[in-house]
Amino acid sequence: MPQSFVSTKRAIRALDRLDPVLPLSPGRAERYGFEYYRHGTLSLYAALNTKTGQVLGQTAPRHTSEEFVAFLEQIAASLPEGQQIHIIAHNLLAHRTSRVWQFIDRHRNVRIHFTPTYSSLLNQVEIWFSKIQRDVIARGIFRSVKDLAKKLMTYIRHYNARAKPFTWNYRSAERHINPVSDFNVTTHWEFHENNENNENNIPAYRNT
Repeated sequence: MPQSFVSTKRAIRALDRLDPVLPLSPGRAERYGFEYYRHGTLSLYAALNTKTGQVLGQTAPRHTSEEFVAFLEQIAASLPEGQQIHIIAHNLLAHRTSRVWQFIDRHRNVRIHFTPTYSSLLNQVEIWFSKIQRDVIARGIFRSVKDLAKKLMTYIRHYNARAKPFTWNYRSAERHINPVSDFNVTTHWEFHENNENNENNIPAYRNT
């Protein structure tokens, strides 16, 4: 049963530095020039497969519900039709709109689980975001937004060639959380399109 951690790295700046980054060397710290030209920004959507460690990525000019649903469609299309998918995502407004509930209604095999508010670090894809930040974004020189998107996707392809899953470390056995597949009950959201008592399209919990 595929399980994916999904998140977005928003407003990544395409910085074209006027001076190259001077690398670390004996007796000298790494140095950056303070002048740069910003060509624009983009958002990077990423889904981390907890079993393989591979990442499915997609860039977008903005971070809205429309782009989020488009990425969910890409996740669903990347797996065999009808296969059950569990997605862990941040509890953001852009992830809890009528567009999202309509997507869930079309794809009954998809279950979305939201992390608690202010608990984004529970999402394992944030570990991977820290890697791409260090390896590509922080030291990168990007001639355009298109160049930034190309370099991000190139990194993902190279990363997936040697990807390994992240594993949590626990201080005691009592803190270990069993995989979703070990539970007899899974929780998902159901969208009530014509519910008169649900004027704001707030989802209702349903257990199956």
